[in-house]
Amino acid sequence: MNFLPVCGNNFDFICITGDAYVDHPSFGVAIISRVIESCGFSVAIIPQPLTDDDYKKCGIPKYGFMVTSGNIDSMVANYTAAKRKRSNDNYSDEGKSGKRPDRALTVYCKNIRRLFGNIHITIGGIEASLRRFAHYDYWADKVMPSVLVDTSADILVYGMGEYAITTICKNLRNNKPLTDIRGTCYLTEPKNTPLGAVECPPFDQVATDKKKYAIATRKQYDEQDEHTGKTIIQRQGEKMLVQLPPSPALTQEDMDRVYALPYTRTFHPMYKYVPAIEEVKYSITHNRGCFGFCNFCSLALHQGRKITCRSKDSVVKESENFTKDKDFKGYIHDIGGPTANFRHSACDKKGMCKGKKCLAPVCKNIKVSHNEYIDILRSVRKIKGIKKVFIRSGIRYDYLLLDKPEVLNEIVEHHISGQLKVAPEHCTDFVLDKMGKPHIETFLRFKKRYFETTKRLGKEQYLVPYLMSSHPGSTLNAAIDLALFLKKEKIRPEQVQDFYPTPGTISTAMYYTELDPYTLEKIYVPKTSKEKAMQRALLQYYEPKNRALVTEALKITKRQDLIPVLLGANSIKNKKRS
Repeated sequence: MNFLPVCGNNFDFICITGDAYVDHPSFGVAIISRVIESCGFSVAIIPQPLTDDDYKKCGIPKYGFMVTSGNIDSMVANYTAAKRKRSNDNYSDEGKSGKRPDRALTVYCKNIRRLFGNIHITIGGIEASLRRFAHYDYWADKVMPSVLVDTSADILVYGMGEYAITTICKNLRNNKPLTDIRGTCYLTEPKNTPLGAVECPPFDQVATDKKKYAIATRKQYDEQDEHTGKTIIQRQGEKMLVQLPPSPALTQEDMDRVYALPYTRTFHPMYKYVPAIEEVKYSITHNRGCFGFCNFCSLALHQGRKITCRSKDSVVKESENFTKDKDFKGYIHDIGGPTANFRHSACDKKGMCKGKKCLAPVCKNIKVSHNEYIDILRSVRKIKGIKKVFIRSGIRYDYLLLDKPEVLNEIVEHHISGQLKVAPEHCTDFVLDKMGKPHIETFLRFKKRYFETTKRLGKEQYLVPYLMSSHPGSTLNAAIDLALFLKKEKIRPEQVQDFYPTPGTISTAMYYTELDPYTLEKIYVPKTSKEKAMQRALLQYYEPKNRALVTEALKITKRQDLIPVLLGANSIKNKKRS
C-alpha cells in the first residue's frame, strides 16, 4: 500500500473515512488499512469523499468497502453540546469544517449502494460501534434504529477491530460465512436468530418506552466482557440485530506487531496541515481499555474494561525511532492511552463484574501496581536524544493514591509539563455516583498529596481539574454547591464541559429516560438551554459575563444569601443602583 494508493481497479478493499488521511496509529483507518495490508491484501483509501467521482476514483474493490466516519462520531465532530455548528474540524485539512457530512457513516454507505449496488460493506469505528443498537440520538432528539439498518451495511465491527477485520477479509476471500465472527453485529431474519442469546427490548418498544430503553442499556453493558459476554439480540422492525460476544483483546505480541507496522506517522502530502496530528505525532499509546468505567464515557462499550498493553521493548523502540526524525525536538508529549497509569487488569478475576465499578467505590479486590509503567518511563527518558517524557492523557488519581507515595513523587519530578490534568468532574456525592466517579474526598486527598510533593521537590506545578456541568442528577442546587466548593478550594477553571449526550453511553441513557439503568430510579435531568447555561455559569461564577446568570440561579433556588459570597459583598448594592 502506497501512502495513498494510486487510483485504479483491482484493489482487494477500499477504505473510506470521514477524516483526512493521516497514516498514524492514533487514527483507526490507518491501523485497519495497515492490518489488512499485512494480511496480503491490497488496500486503497478514500478520505472524505464528497462527489460521485470521489467514490469512483479507486475503481471497484474485489471484495468490498470498509467504511468509518473517522476517529469521532460525525455529529460530535460537526456540532457542539449546544447543537451549534462547529467552525472547525481538527481532523480535516487546515482544521476547516465542511468536509464531513452529518451522519457520515450512513451517507457514505448509501452512496456506495447507489453507485456500486450489492457490493459488500463493512462498517466500523466509533460511530458504528456506539450506534450498533437502537440508540438515543441527541441531535434528532429521538431513538434511532441500529446504524446497520440505516446504512444497509453487511456487517458491523465494534470495539478494537483488528481480529474481526482480519477474519472478515479472509472469509470474504475464501467465500466463508460472516455470521460467527466475535466483535461483530449483523442483521438477519428472526427465524435465523442464534439460540441462547440475551434479548433486549425491540426497537419499537425502546423508541416509545423509556423504561424499556433503560433496561436495554443495562443488558447491553452487562454483556461487554470478552470472558462472560453472551450474544445479544434486538429486533429492528422485520430484522433481528445479532451482536456476537466481544472479540478477544489483542495479545501483547499482536499489539506490538500492530504498532510496529510501517506507518509514515504523518498526514498525506496533498494536505497543507491536519491539526489532529499535533498532539499525537510524538506520543505513544501503550495500553487499551479502561476499568475506570465512567458512565459518560464510551470506552466501556467500545474498547472494553480489560486492559491490554504493549511490551516495554515495543514502547522503547518507538521512542528511539522518534530521535531519528529531523523534526523531533527531544520531547515526547505522552506515553498514555485511555488511562495512562493502567498496565494490568483490575484484579485477578478472569472477567469483569457485571453492574459494578472497580474504583467508584474502590473494590476490595483491586490490584494496584505502577511498577511496569514507571519502569517504561525511566527507560524511555534515558534514551539519547530524549529530553523529557510527559504524561498528558488521563491519569486516574484515585488509582494513583492507592499505590506507594514514591510513584507520585516520580511522576511529579520527571513527567509533568507544568500542570497535571485530572477529572474530579463534580463535588456532590449523588452526581458523582451517577457519573460513576469517586467522591470528592478522594480528590481532596490527592490534591493535598500532590502539592506536598511539588513543594518538597521544589517544583512550581499546578493541578487542573476537569469539571462537568448539567450531568444527569445535577440540580441547580448541586451546581451551586459545586461553585461554593470551587471558591473554597480556590479553583478557577478556565474551561468547563457541558454534558454532551453522545450515543451509547450510560449517562446518555439517563439523559433520555430520566432513569438510572441499574436501579430504574427517577433522576432529575437538566435539559433546557437556560438551566444548562446557569449551571455552566456557576462553575465560572467569578467571570463578569456570568454575573446575571449566577444571580438568577441563586434567586430561583432561594439562595440569595449567597450572592455576596459568590459575587462579592457589593453585588446587592450594585444591583439596587442599577
